[in-house]
Amino acid sequence: MHTLEFYQYVALFLAALVAGFVDAIAGGGGIITIPALMAVGLPPHLVLGTNKLQACFGSAMATWRYAGQGLMEVRKMGLVIVCTAVGAAMGTFTIQHISQEILRHIMVILLLGLFVYTCLARDFGGTHKPHRIPPHVFAVLFGLLLGFYDGFFGPGTGTFWTVAFVLLQGLDLRRATGHTKVVNFASNLVALLFFLAAGQVLWLVGLLMGAGQALGAFIGAHLVLNRGIRFIRVFFLCVVALTLARLLYTTYLR
Repeated sequence: MHTLEFYQYVALFLAALVAGFVDAIAGGGGIITIPALMAVGLPPHLVLGTNKLQACFGSAMATWRYAGQGLMEVRKMGLVIVCTAVGAAMGTFTIQHISQEILRHIMVILLLGLFVYTCLARDFGGTHKPHRIPPHVFAVLFGLLLGFYDGFFGPGTGTFWTVAFVLLQGLDLRRATGHTKVVNFASNLVALLFFLAAGQVLWLVGLLMGAGQALGAFIGAHLVLNRGIRFIRVFFLCVVALTLARLLYTTYLR
C-alpha cells in the first residue's frame, strides 16, 4: 500500500491539471506528471501505470471536444487507431526487456531536429495541404512506430504525432492537434490495460489526477478551438523546447 499525505494529493491534482492543459494543445503532458509521481516516492512501475490511467482522462476529454467541433472524423481513422493500439501493446509488453536509454538518446536528436525545423518553417501547420504519403501507409507505419514508442517510453509522443500529421498528411496545426488526441487515447488505453493486468496502477491517485487531466484538457481544447494557428504554433514550440531541455538534463547532465 502507498499512502500519501494530503498535500501530495493536492499537488498531484494540480500537476495533472496543468499537464492536461498543455497536452491538449501541444502534447508533452508526461514531462509534468511523470516527475510529479516520482517526486512523491512511488516506484517506477507504479509511476508508469498510474500515469497511463490519469492520461486516459485527458486524452479522452480532448478527443471529445475536438470531435464535437469537427476537427477530426474518428470513423475515418480506424486503421491508424488500430495500428497505434497494436504498437502500444507491443511497446508496453517489451518495456522491461530493452533499455529505455537507447530510445532516450534517439529522442533527443529527433526533438532537436523538430524544434529547429519548426522554428525555420514559418508556414508550419498554417494551412491545409495535400498529403505526401497515402493515408493507409501513414497509418500502418506511424501507428505501429509511435504506438510502440508511447507504450514503451512515452514523453514527446504527441509532439511527434502532430509533426507527422502536419508534414506527411498536410493537416493544419488545429486539425493535427485534434487527430493527435485520438491516437494518444488509443495508445494510452491499451498501455493501461497491460499495467492493470500486472497490478501496477494506483487507483486513488490515478482517478484524482484523471479529474485534473480532464479539467485541464477541457480548458486547453477550448483555447485551441478559439485561438488562431499562431497561438498553437508558439505554444507547441515552447512545449518542444521544455521537453528537449528536460531530456538533455536527464540524459546527459544528471
